[in-house]
Amino acid sequence: MEMCLNGGIFRDYAPSLTPPEQGKEETYWFIFLGNRLLVCILADERLAVPLTRTLEEIPITWVRQQYLGTFRAKPCYSVEAAADAVAPEGLRFMDLRRVFDGVDASLFLLAGRAVQIVQWDLSNQYCGGCGTLMAAQTTERAKKCPNCGQLRYPQLSPAIIVAVFKDQRLLMAHNVNFAPDVYSIIAGFVEPGETLEECVERELWEEVKIQVKNIRYIGSQPWPFPNSLMLGFVAEYAGGEIQVDGSEVLDAAWFSADQLPVTPKRMSIAGQMIAWFAQHPEGC
Repeated sequence: MEMCLNGGIFRDYAPSLTPPEQGKEETYWFIFLGNRLLVCILADERLAVPLTRTLEEIPITWVRQQYLGTFRAKPCYSVEAAADAVAPEGLRFMDLRRVFDGVDASLFLLAGRAVQIVQWDLSNQYCGGCGTLMAAQTTERAKKCPNCGQLRYPQLSPAIIVAVFKDQRLLMAHNVNFAPDVYSIIAGFVEPGETLEECVERELWEEVKIQVKNIRYIGSQPWPFPNSLMLGFVAEYAGGEIQVDGSEVLDAAWFSADQLPVTPKRMSIAGQMIAWFAQHPEGC
């Protein structure tokens, strides 16, 4: 079985720490108020990230900015808006999840990178060991304490997501945090000391009491909610009867390709894996 997942951002994006002289060329500004991104709403209801030569052309108060590199040959920055910032006329702060369908996939993934850099910068202003003001490094995306030498890099939380197949049916579950009627495949964060495969087995057993075999890795996707790297797997049913844990998973069942419930959007790795199953049930 072969499953092709959408790629990442690096065909369009070149990371860098050394900013060009501002004001020379049009620049993307990923401006965040918490987890909300400042966007322009176009006539066709599509969304756009502000594109100006300088940040001063956008009338908004901000605290810090971080150079990200270039996107389609244009410089781009992440920006932390001030807590009392108000969106200028014609722009709007939107929850990043709601931006999901409004921009192209590469721009959304770069926005996900940007918000994580903003949050990392905000939460590492001072050393967690001695309280000294941290200093940004020029050779890598890191901060170093000038007093005790502690280094702080942007952190990622690895998580597995797994499509389990049984007799051309897919295991899907309704999580307590999902919108009503939405079902997806099982996912969960990796715990210290366990392999990815062990995490797959543990999450399935804890949440639905299902055992699996032939676990195979198929792809990954960065996911900025809050700072995850989703690692996709497929597996075959090996035993057990569905028993939901009642705390994280409220319902679960086996679904055939022609009777799928409401599912996540196609841009997510979950949506891509479910869509693949819908088109290739005989290959599962």
